[in-house]
Amino acid sequence: MARALGVGGVFFRSRDPKALGAWYQRWLGVEFDGQAVSFSPAAMPPAALTVWCPFAADTKYFDPAKRDFMINLVVDDLDAALAQVKDGGAEIVGAVQEADYGRFGWFIDPDGNKIELWQPK
Repeated sequence: MARALGVGGVFFRSRDPKALGAWYQRWLGVEFDGQAVSFSPAAMPPAALTVWCPFAADTKYFDPAKRDFMINLVVDDLDAALAQVKDGGAEIVGAVQEADYGRFGWFIDPDGNKIELWQPK
């Protein structure tokens, strides 16, 4: 049987893809080429991984966003990343949470997407 080996991309609609890409480049340091951002597996911290996780249709975890998805981005400094996106006009939602596998924080981006930031231990 053929198997899925990992997430090859996250694709979604945006009101202004170039402006949203430029926003992420400015406030989270991603290398936006005008169309997409590519993350190299070698750039990930040793404890990081990609998770594919369906949630129940009535989950509140994505609130206050109205979208049916949430994107998780791995960061090297959660506190600095949250401060940067806030400076960029993002709405910070919820308090930072700590787990055995790292720290998490959330914001709403300029398109209304809820983004989860994860700093692995």
